[in-house]
Amino acid sequence: MQQKIVFIGGPGTGKSSVLRYLKRQGFTCMPEISREVTKQAQKEGIDQLFLTDPILFSTKLLEGREKQYIEAENTKDRVIFFDRGIPSVYAYMRYFNTEFPDVFIEKSIQYKYTKIFQFLPWKKIYRSDNERYETFEQAEVISTFLYDAYSELGYEIINVPFDSVKNRANFILSHL
Repeated sequence: MQQKIVFIGGPGTGKSSVLRYLKRQGFTCMPEISREVTKQAQKEGIDQLFLTDPILFSTKLLEGREKQYIEAENTKDRVIFFDRGIPSVYAYMRYFNTEFPDVFIEKSIQYKYTKIFQFLPWKKIYRSDNERYETFEQAEVISTFLYDAYSELGYEIINVPFDSVKNRANFILSHL
């Protein structure tokens, strides 16, 4: 049976670093797509698409994550890692108090993941950049919205300990 493993957590918690490590170890990994959506919008003259048009931004994320899920389904790989999953989209909209159509929750119910690993905010490694505009304090709050969204869908959430990238990856692999 194929395992679809999702990494959740606020921005700057180390998800992408662990995902890159696992990819180097030969695992199939689906990267975070919000940076690409943001960069494309910036090329089109929109500095922060999520803040300008949150529904359009979120729709693009939903489409991209659904595409990743289907792509994963069509592989023969036993384990696939995702840097965020479909429910993460509406968790962010809830954080920003944005009304959204039911399709975001419907897709979250339709596409199921095997395990959810949460990366908690870690001040030591947090950095902001052009696509990551949230403060550390905002990242802490976002983390709770992500936890709530996945919990509401019935997922058991496993917290990843603060440690080196390699040790965090090994922790995750030991729970599969």
